[in-house]
Amino acid sequence: MEKRINPISTTVDFDRDGVQHGFLRLPYSRDDSAWGAVMIPIAVAKNGDGPTALLTGANHGDEYEGPVALNDLALTIDASQLSGRVIIVPAMNYPAFRSATRTSPIDRGNLNRLFPGKADGTVTEKIADYFQATLLPLADVVLDLHSGGKTLEFLPFCSAHRLPDAKQEAACMAAMKAFSAPYSMMMLEIENVGMYDTAAEALGKTFITTELGGGGTTTARTVSIAKRGVRNLLVHAGILKGTIEQSPSQMLDMPNNDSFVFSEQDGLFEPCADLGQWIAKGGCVARIWAVDRTGVPPTEYRASMDGMLVGRHFPGLVKTGDCIAVSARPV
Repeated sequence: MEKRINPISTTVDFDRDGVQHGFLRLPYSRDDSAWGAVMIPIAVAKNGDGPTALLTGANHGDEYEGPVALNDLALTIDASQLSGRVIIVPAMNYPAFRSATRTSPIDRGNLNRLFPGKADGTVTEKIADYFQATLLPLADVVLDLHSGGKTLEFLPFCSAHRLPDAKQEAACMAAMKAFSAPYSMMMLEIENVGMYDTAAEALGKTFITTELGGGGTTTARTVSIAKRGVRNLLVHAGILKGTIEQSPSQMLDMPNNDSFVFSEQDGLFEPCADLGQWIAKGGCVARIWAVDRTGVPPTEYRASMDGMLVGRHFPGLVKTGDCIAVSARPV
């Protein structure tokens, strides 16, 4: 069968020295633009030979520390201070970013669950395929900046995953520690099938990600953590001249699925602990109240392990199946 060619083209030259600003152009015919395109902003900075860092934000469109930090980097980066290349995509799922939604308004695609993508698929599948086939192979180090979006809130942490290859895992852990977020997490995913993380790791890349806040907004603190962490990573990778701005970071681990608590009902969400608080196994993390009547006691949800509360449901209402609490153990 003939291999399908991804229709995305770019207005930048990945091999040219200097700083370039341009677009990934994805043809998209729609009612208001028959020969239109999705124009995904991209910046490339390069100086000679050396490693390549691929930096991304807004994999989910309602997470903003990444777009802010990466737009700032794209504006201020000085190619003369580099030994290698930096590829910056502030908003991977650009349609979702523009609509302030987790998934794309075009096809409801969750970019972080669609890898390796399809060259002849939906808009979101085509974006995933372009990263899989074109951008990830260029990279040595990959950073994907996340936060909790509109529905979750996290302590600010940088994370790596447990990997079958001990050498690759060690490289990811070293990059995570260099990022120097207030917390460094060995992160367990609820499901890693189709994730950008998994795609990068399967190609042998040094990959780290973050959860830097949530609630569908940013704070001065979380943006500053992202900006400092991006710079630290580039210095650590040997791409940017300078020294790492180290700050204290608490090491955390999510050992198994006991880290997660899920709601089994719709209702009114009452948190019973705040982020950073220690909760003993069996301790109440949240209560969920009925929304359609009074006189009904709330259902209490309890921790399945001893640990620190590192993530929680953010909106005041909750639905069946929502993750309502995430715990981790200090290392």
